[in-house]
Amino acid sequence: MLPRAGPMAAGALLLLVALVADTTLGQLSNYQLTTCPGKTTCSQCIQTTNCRWCTMPNFTHPRCHGQIEKYCPEEYTVDPSNTFQLVQGRELTKPTRRVLEGQSERESYYSSSHYQSSSSSSSSSSFQQSSYESESAAGSIVQISPQRVSLKLRLNEAFRFNVNYAQAEDYPVDLYYLMDLSKSMEDDKTILSTLGADLASEMRKITSNFKLGFGSFVDKVLMPYVSTVPKNLREPCPGCVAPYGYHNLMPLSTDANLFSQEVQRANVSGNLDAPEGGFDAIMQAIVCREQIGWREKARRLLLFSTDAGFHYAGDGKLGGVITPNDGECHLDHNGRYTHSTTQDYPSISQINLKVKQNAINVIFAVTAEELSVYEQLSRLVEGSSAAKLSNDSSNIVSLVRDQYNKISSSVEMKDNRTDNVIDVKYYSRCRNTNGALQQTNRCEGLKVGDVVTFEAHITLLKCPTDPRDWQQVLQIYPVGINESLTVDIEMLCSCPCEHPSDPEYRERADECSNAGTYKCGICECDGTYHGQRCECSAMESLLEPGMVDACRMSNASEECSGRGQCVCGVCVCERRPNPDELIDGRYCECDNFSCDRPGGLLCSGPDHGRCVCGQCECREGWTGPACDCRASNETCMPPGGGELCSGHGTCECGTCRCTVTEDGRYTGRYCEKCPTCAGRCNEFKHCVQCQQYKTGPLAEANECANNCTLFVPIPVEKVTIDEERNDNKCTFFDEDDCRFEFSYNDSDQDKVVVTAQENRECPPKVFMLGIVLAVIAMVVLIGMAVLVLWKLLTTIHDRREFARFEKERMMAKWDTGENPIYKQATTTFKNPTYAGK
Repeated sequence: MLPRAGPMAAGALLLLVALVADTTLGQLSNYQLTTCPGKTTCSQCIQTTNCRWCTMPNFTHPRCHGQIEKYCPEEYTVDPSNTFQLVQGRELTKPTRRVLEGQSERESYYSSSHYQSSSSSSSSSSFQQSSYESESAAGSIVQISPQRVSLKLRLNEAFRFNVNYAQAEDYPVDLYYLMDLSKSMEDDKTILSTLGADLASEMRKITSNFKLGFGSFVDKVLMPYVSTVPKNLREPCPGCVAPYGYHNLMPLSTDANLFSQEVQRANVSGNLDAPEGGFDAIMQAIVCREQIGWREKARRLLLFSTDAGFHYAGDGKLGGVITPNDGECHLDHNGRYTHSTTQDYPSISQINLKVKQNAINVIFAVTAEELSVYEQLSRLVEGSSAAKLSNDSSNIVSLVRDQYNKISSSVEMKDNRTDNVIDVKYYSRCRNTNGALQQTNRCEGLKVGDVVTFEAHITLLKCPTDPRDWQQVLQIYPVGINESLTVDIEMLCSCPCEHPSDPEYRERADECSNAGTYKCGICECDGTYHGQRCECSAMESLLEPGMVDACRMSNASEECSGRGQCVCGVCVCERRPNPDELIDGRYCECDNFSCDRPGGLLCSGPDHGRCVCGQCECREGWTGPACDCRASNETCMPPGGGELCSGHGTCECGTCRCTVTEDGRYTGRYCEKCPTCAGRCNEFKHCVQCQQYKTGPLAEANECANNCTLFVPIPVEKVTIDEERNDNKCTFFDEDDCRFEFSYNDSDQDKVVVTAQENRECPPKVFMLGIVLAVIAMVVLIGMAVLVLWKLLTTIHDRREFARFEKERMMAKWDTGENPIYKQATTTFKNPTYAGK
């Protein structure tokens, strides 16, 4: 047993260790500032990229470092790497015979070069094939290979391996026809009863192993969905049967004549409101696998036919039904849904979950009025699609054929990961074997026997807190196919030497002063003991002089970087209120929360990188101080080949920044759209006008329906484009001088998606008569105002003149009765002689 050293001796020992390390490592003299030396345990060390741990006893250098093999013997080095093991890998059924030069056919599928880890040590030695099973059972069908693999993943190191898919020839098909049998679908039922044989015949051209089933639905037998008046409950409409929720009329069968008979025997019913209870029927048709007769090895198609909308979760409250839908099967021995009036409608997410769990492709065959609604619904339900049904369902045979060909000619890889612990990315060349590998989980244009290879990149993003979660099972599957690749994942989040099974693992070890567990070459102290050998107790009074120096990175630095307390020469780092934010390192110099946060996301988000010791550690494919730049220029290369950004821009952070010319700015994800090119805007203009605004040359209903069958515009309040999806924006002024916008995406050759502005922007209407009358009125009013003003001014002027005249007359000094300069014409003289005579 080693004697306990005093605090002073422990501090001196730590200082000596630091000095020796600085002298010995030379070019690594600043190791304190790097990521690896800040990790104090083996598990923390191996959870850091490119860090290794040394378990050598009495090791004086930092045990965790990226260059540790230079001064730690290999037998003491803990450096786990990603490993791969093939557990089950049956060959694909009838694959296309394309054998690489110099390889066997099996090697062309499972060449060891396909399974490489980001760590060089796992590229060859880790690839172990425990069992490789060839197709043993006669008639068994394999469309995805391999079927089961085992992975050991180290944190933040991507592992790559190939997943192969090929559509098998003559693969069984189950088609269940789920029909709305409300009164408005009566003519559709009549037509469908005559098309059963044609439908079966058409599908048997695709596969000889075909089954057909039939079910119908109306709505919940409650107010306000149906009338609960006793008379109407018996016969809601003339010739109608009593309303019901869902009825499985015919399980899957090979008898096409029976299908026609069941459809013909089925009677329509009636309800009150416009939406129907189709979600109840879809849920039961999916989960009642035995009653419907879904086969394990078959492509399952659920054809949902209606001319109305749908009720979904929450609508049941209108009828007093508040119990959520449990997603279980509730059919009686007659095939009727028994919980229609006791459980709410299922939600869209519930439908999507059950569709994924049961590998069913839903085809929404709806009339033109409801097509846009069900197209939006199909985007939320995995593997579903929407198609236009004629008003009498006469095109159902061609609709099923076209939709099946569309579904079977494409493959989309998905997985069942639900948290942010594991990241999976898919890359493929699809059928273009000479093209560049692109990130995609979907390939189209496939034929029977075409082998498509997807390269799956699986990365462990973080280690779960609970060690029981370090073993997980991942399912990778093609959408709509009941086959999958099972990946058993073991997360390398701890070192073997940290487990009691390790020979060097000792509790109450002498090396730890009988106060801790010795593992991986270091002591994990118990209770309140601290120090390299658990020689110090936190209950002791004060640190002796000089002990604090062991907690400083340098003479000028703070004690424990100002983020911890020095206890017996060892830094005890602070704990943050947020348990996910950690401060660690020998001197508490590291943390996982002080990195750049572009857009408010630490290191641009968990998919881009993680914060390690104050710096962003980028994941594969990302670079930059904040991991917000793509590491390669592949995303700037047009899919069909050509120059970077089509020669009209520069690639910055994996995104094309288009140049601006005299004619305008180039646009598009790859700057492929010139500013003066109209694209297909003029081609779609008139159809958008007639379908969305009822205007333009095709405004007549018949002309619009006959000439515009390629798409139905989706109305939105404001048109926005996503250059990542390669959207195109169009702007026009119509004959009413109204401005309207729409965008289109024709990346899918079989489908054009058009989004149109809901309302045109029209200038305000001008009333000419009102303007003329207003002008005349203004002229008259102005004329009258001028006259009144003139009269007013002249009156004022005359009154002023008259007043002035009166004033002057009053001030005159002569007799105002006679003019002094006036002389009469005669003069009279009086002779004084005759005065008085």
